[in-house]
Amino acid sequence: MAKSHGIAYNSLRAGKKYRLINYGESFEFTLVDIGSSDFQLKDLHTLEVYHLSDLTRYGKGEDFCIWEI
Repeated sequence: MAKSHGIAYNSLRAGKKYRLINYGESFEFTLVDIGSSDFQLKDLHTLEVYHLSDLTRYGKGEDFCIWEI
């Protein structure tokens, strides 16, 4: 059975909430802005604002997936 990796980057929409898993860490965020080169995110728990590239800076692990919540 094939392992599902969630949704693709081009399916992400501003204002929606997502959960990203990468290298065993889980992040829940709202997509704030879709820029020309990166996505701006707001953490649902800490309200910190950061970019998607910050979460994938060291690559994508075998467990990498993004789900809408």
